[in-house]
Amino acid sequence: MSTYVAMHMSDGLINARTSIIFGGIAVVGMAAAMVGARRDLDDRTAPMAGLVAAFVFATQMLNFPILPGVSGHLLGGALAAILVGPWVGALCVGIVLAVQALVFADGGLTALGANITNMALIGTAVGYLVAVALRPLAVRSRAGLFTTAFVAAFCNTVLASLGFVLEFAIGGDAAFSLAGVTGTIVGLHALIGIGEGVITALTVTAVASARPDLVHLLRGTAKPLEVRT
Repeated sequence: MSTYVAMHMSDGLINARTSIIFGGIAVVGMAAAMVGARRDLDDRTAPMAGLVAAFVFATQMLNFPILPGVSGHLLGGALAAILVGPWVGALCVGIVLAVQALVFADGGLTALGANITNMALIGTAVGYLVAVALRPLAVRSRAGLFTTAFVAAFCNTVLASLGFVLEFAIGGDAAFSLAGVTGTIVGLHALIGIGEGVITALTVTAVASARPDLVHLLRGTAKPLEVRT
């Protein structure tokens, strides 16, 4: 079993009707993200958005082993949301998924809407909401920011996997037990979430150490991440 078959869905895992439903959700979500991104994009955010998209694209192409025969990759929702905000972040992840599907045949075309819903919409929203909830901790120190980014990324991964479970429950193969699918998918993505959390936390703290003004989550703080530890 591969996590690309689980989270990064291929064609045929869900039926046509379900693909159409979540394709419509993805279109509406990306349209809303485009509207919201217009408010967030500025001279600092636009170049950073390009870098985030490139980083997410590169890291999604690299797998790390979880169990024999099972590998995972960075989803990127929490990372993007923390660095460039939820709207721009959702666009970054959505564009990456579209390019991967259309150019590299990574993820099925009929499943593109479901993949965007799970990783670009659910993942980014969850990562951002968790990060905002933990923002008082994040602005205290680098250790606090590391913890915030780790928790946000972990939650992003696990809850995004539940998007797949929902889609499979609606239009998946009835021959498979939903309880079994849920346990396997959520359990594996909890493990993947640990790797995602570490990568996200290291990346965010590295950016914050050099240019805290570029981290969307830290904007508006009086003195973000001084030399405190």
